[in-house]
Amino acid sequence: MTAAVLGAIGLSTSVLVIGGPLGVIGLVLGVVALVTTGRTGTGRGKAVAAVVTSALAIVVSVLVAVLMVWYANHTQACYRPDSFHQYTQCVREQLADGK
Repeated sequence: MTAAVLGAIGLSTSVLVIGGPLGVIGLVLGVVALVTTGRTGTGRGKAVAAVVTSALAIVVSVLVAVLMVWYANHTQACYRPDSFHQYTQCVREQLADGK
């Protein structure tokens, strides 16, 4: 049950990259639950759901982190703007040049 909750919370917070570590814990607990259900035969569906949601949380968190690094790398020149308008204009120019 804990693994399923951690997987669901991890997946819902994976956009904030917080879900990655929660997903790892949920994945470990989910795998332990799968091993346990192999012996007892009950709760297998919840364990599989926990493993799947935890794995998705990890994947989404990694993708978000990669996209954040890519964005930061492509917009480094824009970090000291005089105004928000200049920042947005600089970001548009930097991203257009990167195509």
